[in-house]
Amino acid sequence: MKHSYLTKDHEAFRKSLRKFLAKEAEPFFEQWEEDRMIPREFWNKLAAQGYLCPTLPEAYGGLDADWGYAVIINEELERVGSGLVGVGLHNDIVVPYLESFGTEEQKQRWLPKCVSGETITAIAMTEPGTGSDLANIKTTAILEDDHYVLNGSKTFITNGIHSDLVLVACKTDPKAVPAHKGVSLLVVERDTPGFSRGRKLNKVGLHSQDTAELFFEDCRVPKENLLGEEGKGFLYLMDKLQQERLLVAIAAQVAAEDMVEMTMKYIQERKAFGQSISKFQHIQFEMVEMQTQVEIGRTFLDSLVADHIEGEDIVTKVSMAKYWLTDMAKDISQRCLQLHGGYGYMEEYKIARRFRDIPVSAIYAGTNEIMKTIIAKNMGL
Repeated sequence: MKHSYLTKDHEAFRKSLRKFLAKEAEPFFEQWEEDRMIPREFWNKLAAQGYLCPTLPEAYGGLDADWGYAVIINEELERVGSGLVGVGLHNDIVVPYLESFGTEEQKQRWLPKCVSGETITAIAMTEPGTGSDLANIKTTAILEDDHYVLNGSKTFITNGIHSDLVLVACKTDPKAVPAHKGVSLLVVERDTPGFSRGRKLNKVGLHSQDTAELFFEDCRVPKENLLGEEGKGFLYLMDKLQQERLLVAIAAQVAAEDMVEMTMKYIQERKAFGQSISKFQHIQFEMVEMQTQVEIGRTFLDSLVADHIEGEDIVTKVSMAKYWLTDMAKDISQRCLQLHGGYGYMEEYKIARRFRDIPVSAIYAGTNEIMKTIIAKNMGL
């Protein structure tokens, strides 16, 4: 589908990326799903081709590419499978925090390795008792001399096993009023004493994406690893959530397009009662409705991506896209599975994986209920 913000150079980049993924990802993806892990070697291959953090300035090893290239990377990875979501999290969610709020010394220390694949990143916000209510996280980081002493636990952390650098939301002032003013961001490195990983979580979907629990027990983090200013962490998180939620909307749209495309192929090939099932009016109407949904979704999404690239504040519309597109993808996954009949319930059919992978997109990066709360507030309700 045509994207208004992309040039011929972007499309040439997409073509080469698609060729790369056809060789290095697609033949192995089902094995990665079974292994419950994307191998580190694949990250290294992405890095070697310039697919990790290409939007970073050349001074830090990036290509100084515009965000249109990031959109293409996220779209093409999603076409292979939702389990590759950790790459987008590294490129377009965690690394932008380091770039925007890090000191020059921090950026020189961390960013080149994020580009080279030596360092994989994660962000740790969610806690066992705290999901969307970020202001009331319980993990604390108390400054003692030249170190913060970090205590607490995090869960559902994407890239939790592979990560070498974890951006941890914590309370440097647990008594702050209002509560969000006590939140800060600390960068915790892999081998920091007191930092440990729990089990790799066994999820309904996204099987190849490593997701883990993280624990911090008197974990001593150098004060030089504070990102930005103390007490500003909540504001930093709010500043970056527009892009994070836009990425979720992009993935949902691509998944929906992929499901409609694979179902079109299936209904044309499948025969029943002496003809292709695509000739039955009910099935035609189902396909028409779903194709209409993806066309509307794509038009809305492309307009938002273009606005985001221009630096516009589109929090309300991105919240709309995040909830509407993920709900649409869930609806399409159910309808497409039904149209596949019994085969749709078989693991060897891609629709089964899509059906498993889609539901969590309505939960992470802020639940769809939170999206509606944000929209209502911004509408003046």
